[in-house]
Amino acid sequence: MDVSQVLHMNGGNGDYSYSNNSLLQKRVISMTKPIIEDALTNLYCAMNFPKTLIMADLGCSSGPNTLFVASELVNSINYIRLKLGREESPEIQIYLNDLPQNDFNNIFQLVSEFRNNLTRPNSSLPPCYFSGVPGSFYTRLFLPKSIHFIHSSYSLMWLSMVPEMVTTNKKNIYMSKTSPPSVIRAYNEQFQRDFFKFLEYRAEELVSGGRMVLTTLGRRSDDPCSKECCYVWDLLANALNDMVIEGLIEEEKMDSFNIPQYTPCAKEISNEVQKEGSFTIDRLNVSEVNWAAASTNHHLNITKKDAEGYNMGKCMRAVAEPLIKSHFGESVIEEVFERYTKIIKHSMSEEHVKLVNVTVSLTRK
Repeated sequence: MDVSQVLHMNGGNGDYSYSNNSLLQKRVISMTKPIIEDALTNLYCAMNFPKTLIMADLGCSSGPNTLFVASELVNSINYIRLKLGREESPEIQIYLNDLPQNDFNNIFQLVSEFRNNLTRPNSSLPPCYFSGVPGSFYTRLFLPKSIHFIHSSYSLMWLSMVPEMVTTNKKNIYMSKTSPPSVIRAYNEQFQRDFFKFLEYRAEELVSGGRMVLTTLGRRSDDPCSKECCYVWDLLANALNDMVIEGLIEEEKMDSFNIPQYTPCAKEISNEVQKEGSFTIDRLNVSEVNWAAASTNHHLNITKKDAEGYNMGKCMRAVAEPLIKSHFGESVIEEVFERYTKIIKHSMSEEHVKLVNVTVSLTRK
């Protein structure tokens, strides 16, 4: 699997698009607003109220969440400026980064309306300019010492590649309680390589005193196979294994499919930051969000629990469909996600399931 070519959220504005199925991710962005605002306040003051601020959103994806992040950044800077009694607004440049297959067209169609809102009569919001930057954030993306602030939400759990495994991760598509120890080790080592590299490149691109606020799916437990981080993929594996038993998917195809993701605990994040050495940790927070945060109330004639499961199924389809389609082919997509959604509905009816988030705020030394 060439992750750079197949890893992207469902584009467009259709029923299974990321654009229409990312309420959970928006909720997480809102939860981190105080941390972002604190980092921007310290940055703005430390930089002696610069006339220009250069920011980047890494793994921006597409749809309204991309511009929601941009709006939060712009509004935060304006709030800070007014709070500190500064008359002149800084001009803001925001770079929107994701892998080349991301639906950048969707983003650019929204930018014009966004900028019109900024410049409406009586608006005190600072002028804002956008550029798209396709490419992996595990490579260099920007000129040296050119960026003041970097944001990333729900992107850094994605690895640069599927870990190289010496043992088949049989009947699993991710780390699981039944995965061989060598598989767990391969995932952990790939995360360490990737995150260390990410920090090295960002250290080159950020100005001295520049800030980063990074939020990733993670876990509280030291166990990389704990339910809090593996459950959502275990349920998808159940759907795929049922199809293998029924002869709808080849067993060899199942055995060769693994999700290129790693959900670290706070300690693992801290260890890599200290090992790389270019940043100080200002804040390191762990939070939770219910799967039900993916839900809307636009469903008639079904129970609340069924609606929550249905929406979580669509949320996961928006995320995982390109990976499934690339590996198993388009012909199985409807069957896979119909089964997966039923399994999710059942799980959510039986228990309150949560995702764990790890947020770290960093300063470039």
